[in-house]
Amino acid sequence: MESIIESFYTAFKNGDKEKMVSHYHEDVEFEDPAFGKLNGEQAKNMWRMLIDRGKGQLKIEFTNIQTKGEKVYAHWEAEYLFSQTGRQVHNKIDAEFEFIDGQIIKHIDRFDFWKWSSMALGAPGTLLGWSPLVKNKVRKQCLYLLSHYNKDHSTL
Repeated sequence: MESIIESFYTAFKNGDKEKMVSHYHEDVEFEDPAFGKLNGEQAKNMWRMLIDRGKGQLKIEFTNIQTKGEKVYAHWEAEYLFSQTGRQVHNKIDAEFEFIDGQIIKHIDRFDFWKWSSMALGAPGTLLGWSPLVKNKVRKQCLYLLSHYNKDHSTL
């Protein structure tokens, strides 16, 4: 399973969104502090959107992929320009994965939201990034962007 995670992050690093999401089971569950919980195609489209919005300027590094019991863990870092503020972000994320039929069925990313909001939002994030108000506002904006991405890239 570690090789799947290595392939997942290598695809992310290379901007190969379809290779990346091919490792997700159709019923995948994803969760992180910014987007909250996403399922299935919505989770896949989040990665597609992040790669598209990164416009080749998203730098991804990953390390420490290891299996513990039935789960695989990894550490990864993303460096990018946060488009809404023009501020540079270097986010450090710890990921946890579960598998079914050789694909990722559950993926949880954990990072310090206050540190992220301090980098991405500047003073408002530093002062209020710990608060549910800021977290909910960021999540609402992330889901808004994702809903428009889903509409623009619908295969229906």
